[in-house]
Amino acid sequence: MNKRAFFFQGDCLLLPAQTSESEIDTGVPLELAVNFENPEPPDVFEINSRNSVSVTTCVSVSANAALPDNWKSLPVRQLFAIFRAAEKNNADFENIIRACHVSQWKRESRFCGTCGAENNYNAEEGCRLCPACGRMEFPRICPAVIIIITDNENRILLAHNKKFRAGLYSHIAGFNEAGETLEETAAREIREEINIEVSGIEYVKSQPWPFPNSLMTGFKARYLSGEIRPDGIEIEDAQWFTKDNLPLLPAEGSLSRLLINRWLAE
Repeated sequence: MNKRAFFFQGDCLLLPAQTSESEIDTGVPLELAVNFENPEPPDVFEINSRNSVSVTTCVSVSANAALPDNWKSLPVRQLFAIFRAAEKNNADFENIIRACHVSQWKRESRFCGTCGAENNYNAEEGCRLCPACGRMEFPRICPAVIIIITDNENRILLAHNKKFRAGLYSHIAGFNEAGETLEETAAREIREEINIEVSGIEYVKSQPWPFPNSLMTGFKARYLSGEIRPDGIEIEDAQWFTKDNLPLLPAEGSLSRLLINRWLAE
């Protein structure tokens, strides 16, 4: 039986054009890596699956490699909705997410950050190991918060980020800074981006988000005080919404949508 692998180019999954959605979680024959020999050979490697029982074979394709005519590129974030609709095995999806994250990190960590020597890859430990100075580097994970804000009128506060497509609204979110607790990050991001104060910040759930290297941590909070004023830098608009008057929402499967769905079900 031919060995199968998942092909990545950045945060996109590469597949032969005829591959159906039902076949996404099976990988494609590793031998097809010859399609991506130029401008540089692809990086072929294995990582331990989350259950540590099996391994996942990955092919990381150079960002400069042209996509052959008979291949297609599928943003990995679209897999959330595809796997959910097809009721596929969640463990298979999680392995693809993990593989996507590691694939991008390996490309970004080819050289030692201390001495500049070209790194080796230790598959057993899942880390980079510098042959010159011995520095070890594990996949970079950047914690970020995303907060569902509600008020005493059973409304939800959603914002439109400049990077969103027209009409899409979601929660306030941002990266954790050095010296902060995640709860402090949540309060700061809300204050900086929409000028209000909240109370009762509580952790809800987390989600790996390899776009490119985040761990999203979901929180809930209650409006306390202040007048909504978008910062105009990241946030263009922010409004209160009721359950029967919602805007275009994030895709199913994302943590942002899960937080909204939980609120809707209450």
